[in-house]
Amino acid sequence: MVIDDQAGLQDQIIAVLKTVYDPEIPVNIYDLGLVYELHINQEGEVFILVTLTAPGCPVGADIVSEIDEKVRQIEGVKDVHVELTFDPPWNMGMMSDEAKLELGFM
Repeated sequence: MVIDDQAGLQDQIIAVLKTVYDPEIPVNIYDLGLVYELHINQEGEVFILVTLTAPGCPVGADIVSEIDEKVRQIEGVKDVHVELTFDPPWNMGMMSDEAKLELGFM
């Protein structure tokens, strides 16, 4: 994952991303490893590249909308661009140790 910090927004954005969940999995999208990139430019524009656990995820559009809506509410964020990708495809190795533990994989 690539993260560019601008004006201290990184920690706030990550905290917000940790409140977004795939309804079928009791772990947030950040710890699941679904956030591939997070860039913040000088103007306060946030660019987030995310994936889903599966291309056919029925709530994929809802997750993308929730990311946009929640990050947009952070003070200092001027605009949000969330892009969905499936390259590379997500796999369980992308999860944080905390997520693996919570899901019983450790």
